[in-house]
Amino acid sequence: MKMKTYLLAGIPALLSTATPVFAQDAASTGPVADDASADIVVTAQRRPENIRDVPIAVSVLGGSKITAIADGGADILSLAGRVPSLYVESSNGRYAPRLYIRGLGNVDFDFNASQPVSVVLDDVVLENVYLKGFPLFDLDSVEVLKGPQGTLFGRNTPAGVVKMDTRRPGTEAGGQAEFTVGELGTIRGEAGVTIPVTDTFAIRLAGLVNHRENWVDNGYENTTFNRKGHDLGGFDDVAGRIHAQWKPDDRLSVLLTLQARDYRGTGTLNRANVLTTGSNQLNDRYDRDRVYYDGGRNNPQTQHTKSEALHVDYDFGGATLTGIVSAYQAGSSGRGDIDGGVLGTTAGSGTIPFRSETGTLSSDLDQQTYELRLSSDGDGRFGWQLGGFYWHEDFELISATWNGTGGIDPTIISSLNQKSDSWSAFGQVRYDLTDKLRITAGARWTHDKRDLVAERTKGAYFIDTRKVSDEQPSWDVSALYRFSPQVSLFGRIAHGYRGPSIQGRIATSNILTTADSETITSYEAGIKAATPDNRFRLDLTGYIYEIKDPQFTAIGGQGNFNQLINARRGIGRGVELEASANPFKGLQLSGGVSYNFTRISDPDLLVAFCGAACTVRDPIVNVGTTRRAAINGNPFPQAPRWLMNFNASYTYEMKNGSKLYAQTDWVAQSDFNLFLYDATEFHVGTNFEGGARIGWRSPSDSVDVFAFARNITNESNVIGAIDFNNLTAFVNDPRVIGGGVGFRF
Repeated sequence: MKMKTYLLAGIPALLSTATPVFAQDAASTGPVADDASADIVVTAQRRPENIRDVPIAVSVLGGSKITAIADGGADILSLAGRVPSLYVESSNGRYAPRLYIRGLGNVDFDFNASQPVSVVLDDVVLENVYLKGFPLFDLDSVEVLKGPQGTLFGRNTPAGVVKMDTRRPGTEAGGQAEFTVGELGTIRGEAGVTIPVTDTFAIRLAGLVNHRENWVDNGYENTTFNRKGHDLGGFDDVAGRIHAQWKPDDRLSVLLTLQARDYRGTGTLNRANVLTTGSNQLNDRYDRDRVYYDGGRNNPQTQHTKSEALHVDYDFGGATLTGIVSAYQAGSSGRGDIDGGVLGTTAGSGTIPFRSETGTLSSDLDQQTYELRLSSDGDGRFGWQLGGFYWHEDFELISATWNGTGGIDPTIISSLNQKSDSWSAFGQVRYDLTDKLRITAGARWTHDKRDLVAERTKGAYFIDTRKVSDEQPSWDVSALYRFSPQVSLFGRIAHGYRGPSIQGRIATSNILTTADSETITSYEAGIKAATPDNRFRLDLTGYIYEIKDPQFTAIGGQGNFNQLINARRGIGRGVELEASANPFKGLQLSGGVSYNFTRISDPDLLVAFCGAACTVRDPIVNVGTTRRAAINGNPFPQAPRWLMNFNASYTYEMKNGSKLYAQTDWVAQSDFNLFLYDATEFHVGTNFEGGARIGWRSPSDSVDVFAFARNITNESNVIGAIDFNNLTAFVNDPRVIGGGVGFRF
């Protein structure tokens, strides 16, 4: 009720900022499509550069495209497949995403898990998985940097970086806003406004309100928490950001950023036995609008985040000193019916051999980062940058298990306290050997340390500790050859690493596991080309990589817990293609495809497999009284072999200057295993999803009125599963059809 009050109060406040009383803010894209004819400028190497001058594979999503994708209330999971080789999924609802680039990621569902894909928001790394789920709003762009990025972006980036930049205060007053309403009681409002206070000081205020009503019924009526009407599926997500920028002269720039988020909603909806032995297709038991839960108390989740960051640049003339200090504080709680059904054998959820109801009583996260960087100015033949970085995290997680029928008091309580530190020094140089050939090289030295204390305080008492540490170099060497201002060829060799990890899900086991550092060496080459007027663009990249001691998470099997393991070796190879075309005025086409082949190479690696009646296609090995699957040769989990996207828009300008437009976007993922082992039921064939938007824009593009549809064909795509006691799966969001209005002012 509290969040609904915020929602209803927030919408008029956002609408009040939408009156077009300011001049156009040049930095705002608003509801208007990103300019396809302009050069694409990225900051993948910590300096603004034309994308054709960057010797790495980079994909860019503009702010307006992200806003359109989010029309129906979507979150960061909607980025999956939007550019080649990027995949995103979660079994923890809307606030703990897991990201994968070129097939490399981490399926671990615990909040203290490390990932090989880093998320960087306004030059601040978001290490914890539920920081990575901070809502997407008022974004200028998202850059996806593929392959190891350890030199400039540090620890835990062997797969790549998703770099998000929000809109900063400009020199002129202005902004944008968009508001949508749709099916399932979906309401979304996003607004951002720049206010120059003086000639040297400006602020930007931005906010998001994202709401959906409960729309899923609990078909099991014999519970104390079954409500009249719909029980699950809704959420309230409110977030805000303040940028305050002071630029007293051409040398000094000071930016203070404050952010906050408050989220309350339903966690992932596990659906028991919606897969049938021998098939990976949803069966007749699947009903998108209904679940059958005897526990979980409607799977509630809460999460709150706040952060403070100070970014200072000073130009000495010839070199710029940059300092960034940030602090994030966050907490969460939640619980769920993990088995996804009702104990015993029922018509609604099939056979459930034992109940599982677990969750988080509370979590407390404190992250701090400190960075100091000195870099050369200008575009001369020789450029350089060097710096130091420190990251600290203190994370406490109190987990619980309940009796399986929604009891108030937990039956088991356990706590994890994890402290992590990372220090690093880095540098990069570039030199133009000729007017056409540029060489770039960089290196970083990183020291990581992590301590974990795990204690079970209710139930059978248990306590254990683990400590891990390591120090490793990261480096890269690249060459870029400019055939012409519009065509460049690049090659890159990069070496990166992910620090050692600890896992201790001790609510249901006495097992703490660790994983040694993984190291990766990657080779890639590609071509970036465009016509002089940028009407046609094409980027093509091929890559191969090898990982030594890759970290994997063995999930489930016959118990609700995780175990860290190292394989001997992992390999990956693939091709990525992106292209765009504007064949005639008004028509814009773009798309991409990637082929990502991954393979685990370890003849001795065995893992537990599903406790349900699944069809394992791996060799089975007897180990004492247990049976294990030999996974040598399997692909990495949650690593689609194919990722594809397609976008099209057409704009027709009428005589009075107003415009009619239509646009559509589609993504598809094909051929991947949900777990380390290979089972028929947990192998995904092809998923796809599409959206559309039609509308009218005023002559000055200041007003946009539109209708939209997300998941327009209402696909039910399996995106994850629970394997420890039945054939449980969970699916993507349903279709949402609605309308909205946008403003630029």
